[in-house]
Amino acid sequence: MAEEPEESAKSFVIFGRDVAQIPCFRNSFLYGISGGIGIGLLTFLGTSRTHLSTHVGFGSFFCGTIAYWMTCRYQWSVRRFEQQQLREAMRRQAIYEGTQRERDLDLKSA
Repeated sequence: MAEEPEESAKSFVIFGRDVAQIPCFRNSFLYGISGGIGIGLLTFLGTSRTHLSTHVGFGSFFCGTIAYWMTCRYQWSVRRFEQQQLREAMRRQAIYEGTQRERDLDLKSA
């Protein structure tokens, strides 16, 4: 009998896509939720107005989540681009290894 691999219990699917596989998704929401709760609570402690506190809390959750998502995805895409450049340079190095072209490139880079 062939055993089927068990799916992780922590997968959550929205619109047919597992959100655990989306880079930055988890951290964005965790920071957004904690920031919204914290700022909403501080607003309530400062003003004692529940309606205002919930609006401020939700607004800070929304803005914090979007801001962290954008910065995280930008940094992720920069790292991914650099990895692709490094992968291509390593591929070229392997192709040129031991040839005259490698010696020419070494002289130019020195």
